[in-house]
Amino acid sequence: MSVAPVPTSPPVVRGPALRSFTVDEYHQMILAGILKEDDPVELLEGWIRFKMPRNPRHDAVIDATQRALIARLPDRRVRVQSAITMQDSEPEPDVVVAIGPARQYVSRHPSPADISLVVEVAESSLEYDRIEKGRAYARAGIPTYWIINLRDSAIEVYTAPSGPQDVPEYRNKVILRADESVPVTGSELAIPISELLLFDN
Repeated sequence: MSVAPVPTSPPVVRGPALRSFTVDEYHQMILAGILKEDDPVELLEGWIRFKMPRNPRHDAVIDATQRALIARLPDRRVRVQSAITMQDSEPEPDVVVAIGPARQYVSRHPSPADISLVVEVAESSLEYDRIEKGRAYARAGIPTYWIINLRDSAIEVYTAPSGPQDVPEYRNKVILRADESVPVTGSELAIPISELLLFDN
């Protein structure tokens, strides 16, 4: 296990021709049909962003992660590529662990208060997931954020979110390699990294 400094990100500079949106405005665009259910977009920090296309390994690792978490957290909701609602964002993380029964989310998406873990599976999106999504999740106070880093065959575990501030960040970052295990938030159990990355034990 190695500990690395958490990368900081420069402030985002936007041009005068661009316009950000609130979560309510984003919902109104969906209700009005301007945005469709299958449009590959999500709202992040007020900006409508295209989501990265997925490859077979990405999807297989998401499936393995969902199964591993369900096996260890049978009383939690383990949701895949479903929206969560934050103050200025409505991303669709690859995996989310939330509390409560499924019926709790019939009329709303999980909010940060419902969520113990957010997971993104990253290869080409690695820097985006580290910096921009990491900043958004830290601002919202998501307690634990994993990046399953396919590029380096590792899991980056971010904890101790700063909450709202000028440059939100996770104060702690641990990098776990393929021969290690990742602790499961809300449990005394851990998952072998090889089980998530689909390596042979």
